[in-house]
Amino acid sequence: MDDTESAGSNPGSEVAIRRSDDVDYEPVDAADGLAKGVLIAAEHGAPNFAIRRFTLEPGAEVPPHTNAVEHEQYVLEGEYVVGIGDQEYDVEAGDSLLIPAGTVHWYRNETDVEGAFLCAVPNGDDEIELLE
Repeated sequence: MDDTESAGSNPGSEVAIRRSDDVDYEPVDAADGLAKGVLIAAEHGAPNFAIRRFTLEPGAEVPPHTNAVEHEQYVLEGEYVVGIGDQEYDVEAGDSLLIPAGTVHWYRNETDVEGAFLCAVPNGDDEIELLE
């Protein structure tokens, strides 16, 4: 169950606590082996940003695409390749990334271990455009 309460030091704002059991993970249509769970977002009372957790199965590939908004990411688990623009980066747990709005990017997990990352984005529409 989600918990919310008024923040004592900041009247009018609410604190939201979402338990891990409250987060549903859904496959992402654009890529086999990619799943997304929304940890906290506008629908939970977050006024500015959403935090999502993605999992990337072994062997999964996310095709090149752009997003209308910036992405800040933090790698939680595993190792995988991220393409950003014309560069490829090997990332692992503890690494952080900034993907500017409109920048072509993609993911490839070449290992036999699941990868996972947090992704923070501004609330609002995030138009995704798949590139062929």
